[in-house]
Amino acid sequence: MHLPDGSLSVPVWVATDALAIGAVAVSARLSARKLGDRRAPLMGVMGAFVFAAQMVNFPLPGGTSGHLLGAVLLAVLLGPAVATLVMFCVLLVQALLFQDGGLTALGANLVNMGLCGSLGGFFVYRLVGGKRPGTRRDLAIVLACWLAVVAGALLAGLELWLSGTAPLGPVLLAMGTVHAVVGLVEGLITVAAVRLLAAARPGLLEAA
Repeated sequence: MHLPDGSLSVPVWVATDALAIGAVAVSARLSARKLGDRRAPLMGVMGAFVFAAQMVNFPLPGGTSGHLLGAVLLAVLLGPAVATLVMFCVLLVQALLFQDGGLTALGANLVNMGLCGSLGGFFVYRLVGGKRPGTRRDLAIVLACWLAVVAGALLAGLELWLSGTAPLGPVLLAMGTVHAVVGLVEGLITVAAVRLLAAARPGLLEAA
């Protein structure tokens, strides 16, 4: 889902960059108020985990592959504001050091892979009942991950269409089909990670 430089038209990447800058600025202000000394190390550890997880691809039908996004995981553990900042840092480092996603498309990539999960996914998680331990929480996480991944993929396809890079129908079908599987896998991995961390540090999810 990483969009490279040259894939988006100037109006599209300017608009998504503006949206991303606003989201990062608001998230930074909120995080400064809520992120205490005890949670700051967790922010660094989870950022490193998501960065590493995004570098590992798993095969999918049709010769394609997918990887964990991690935005919902970050939002569940750290809150949506901190999750947005961590995703921005992860995507920025990937673009600068590994050319995985372009700098002009950084805003679009943050919207698609970061905000859909850290904001939209967290909203779904809380709406479905993520604060309740057990099966209800697991279902909330899976649904949040699946919707966030699919929504981000469809947004990427829409941005490509608006930029004149790809026809609308085929790009939405291709992106939606592949990432429907990616979203399910992400949901299952996220459930396992949340269960492990919640058992190791009781009260972690409530603090988020």
